[in-house]
Amino acid sequence: MTRRPSRFRSALLALVAMMPAGCALGPNYHPALDREPVARSYAAATPGIATTDPVVDDWWRLYNDPALDGLIREALTANTDLRIASANLSRAKAVLSEARDGLYTPSTQTAVSATEGRSSTSNLLAALAGTKAKAGPSDAASFSASYEIDLFGRLRRGVEAARADEEAAKAALDYARVAVAAQTATAYAEACAYGAAVSAAQLSRDIARQTAEVTATRRNLGAASDFDVSRAAALASQAAAAVPALEAQRRSVLFSLAVLTGRPAETVIPAAQGCTRAPHLGALPPVGDGASLLRRRPDIREAERMLAGDTARVGVATAQLFPIISLGGQIAAAGATPDKAVLYSGTSYSVGPALSWSGPNILAARDRIRESSANARASLARLDGTVLQAYRDVETALATLEGVKQQNVALRAARDQLRSAATLAQLRYDDGAASFLDLLDAQRSLQLAESDLAASDMRQSDAEIALFRALGGGWKSAPAVHDPDPRPRP
Repeated sequence: MTRRPSRFRSALLALVAMMPAGCALGPNYHPALDREPVARSYAAATPGIATTDPVVDDWWRLYNDPALDGLIREALTANTDLRIASANLSRAKAVLSEARDGLYTPSTQTAVSATEGRSSTSNLLAALAGTKAKAGPSDAASFSASYEIDLFGRLRRGVEAARADEEAAKAALDYARVAVAAQTATAYAEACAYGAAVSAAQLSRDIARQTAEVTATRRNLGAASDFDVSRAAALASQAAAAVPALEAQRRSVLFSLAVLTGRPAETVIPAAQGCTRAPHLGALPPVGDGASLLRRRPDIREAERMLAGDTARVGVATAQLFPIISLGGQIAAAGATPDKAVLYSGTSYSVGPALSWSGPNILAARDRIRESSANARASLARLDGTVLQAYRDVETALATLEGVKQQNVALRAARDQLRSAATLAQLRYDDGAASFLDLLDAQRSLQLAESDLAASDMRQSDAEIALFRALGGGWKSAPAVHDPDPRPRP
């Protein structure tokens, strides 16, 4: 005679049979970058400005400046913004691990207690017997486990969303690396450019002082007037006033560079302190094509992964329309003493399926579906905007670089001509063939040309670095971020 299966066994077998047919509700995500417009080439990438060669990831090495290489490596290791992004990535990984644990492993709980007291039942029995109840010990222990059968894909969609969030956090860290590398290179280039500007200003100051001294001597000899002396002294004072202002700007940039590399602002960086020539590329920058830009820009990857996560969360919200089915069990033991607790009379157990459902009122669940769907649409719009912004960044950087380079060439030619004119004016003045006003005018023009050229050199370096930042390189070969453990040490 065969035993009839219990209702528990029948329900359990039915649930196990249903599990392979379970599906994840909600929309399935398809790579959204396939629908994005791809620019085959950049309109502003003229032959004299850039090449279509593949972009070099560690683009700063194109400057052939070991000091710049070292500073960027320090910044990619110790910058505080990168430490924040790295911590956010670690948190996203922990959330993903938690979601996976909920999908593949049951939740468990263990409880143990040892108490002293009396119950209301003991009080009642003692009162009926005309006696007084006495307190007694009670030991108890229990273990319970529960496993949710992910019949409608709520947990699986949650893991999918957490995985997308983890990948988005990784992309955010990479994008922070791009920004930090560009900011460090910009600060170094500006420190060098200001060093060149300070040197030029000091030279102009020394020339102006010498001219003032020569003019005073010529007045004593009757070859110059008091008016000439006053004009020369004023020019010397103006030239001297330009030096401290430039030095203050240079110190400010050096402070920023120190902080970018994770050091106190007052830290002296010898490589940047002694630099007097802004770095420039020895060849045209490689910019690749539009398709490679979509794969290289970390902010595009971050936006795409955020869309994938929000799409999965629509499935999580949809699954809340249906019941949550779980298998659970509990075993417990209780008694006046531990040895009595483990006797047959002191033990109990329970095992079986459980079902919970928020229905029939599912209005709130439907509202959450609409909320998640709206978030997914917003993420899609954000991705579209990020792609368009990336192309605009590159085009703008190329156009800016072209204008700055043309201006730099013209200013350099003008500076060279004015330098020759100032030399000739000095010789003619010393020979008495030119007036003092002619000399002052030539020196003032040369000083302005030197200042304009130094500013143009800085703008050209900034434009080159802005182009590489727009192209999104600098994260593939980046070193690991040094993230100190904040927990107290013994």
